[in-house]
Amino acid sequence: MNQPLVILTPAQIQQKITRIAYQVWEDNINEPEIIIAGIIEYGFVIAGRLKAELEKISDIKITLIKISLDKNSTHLEATTDSPIDQCRNKVVIVIDDVINTGRTLAYGIGLFLEIPLKKLRTVALVERSHRIFPVSPDYVGTMLATITKEHVDVLLDDNNREKDVVYLS
Repeated sequence: MNQPLVILTPAQIQQKITRIAYQVWEDNINEPEIIIAGIIEYGFVIAGRLKAELEKISDIKITLIKISLDKNSTHLEATTDSPIDQCRNKVVIVIDDVINTGRTLAYGIGLFLEIPLKKLRTVALVERSHRIFPVSPDYVGTMLATITKEHVDVLLDDNNREKDVVYLS
């Protein structure tokens, strides 16, 4: 069996999140507030880290929302930990760790289709380009050419960020 290949080290993961924070800020520099919605599990961890980076570099008020969804469902079953109506007429940024087929991201953004928004953007730490659903991230940490049999694992540990890693296996 082949050893997993390290795609991103802890330092590289942080570098990608910092770069994405500057891109988000540049795209929303005149906004007083944005909503960052992270898809459980690691999309939400990335969302929290992105929020922290944005707070270092900007004065934008940032609200963090957690999206939970049933990835095995054949229809959209997603919820948030806050009332979705608080996003009305605001910029919303939906975050996932890895985009493979696009299904998870499509389900995540589906939550926001019933309310008027100023803008909806998406973030992925890793983009694999095997999309079946017509969604693409607006901000990407790294694009990775893979075959469908390969698997990307994102491991993030807020208690010890030196254990953060992205593997290809």
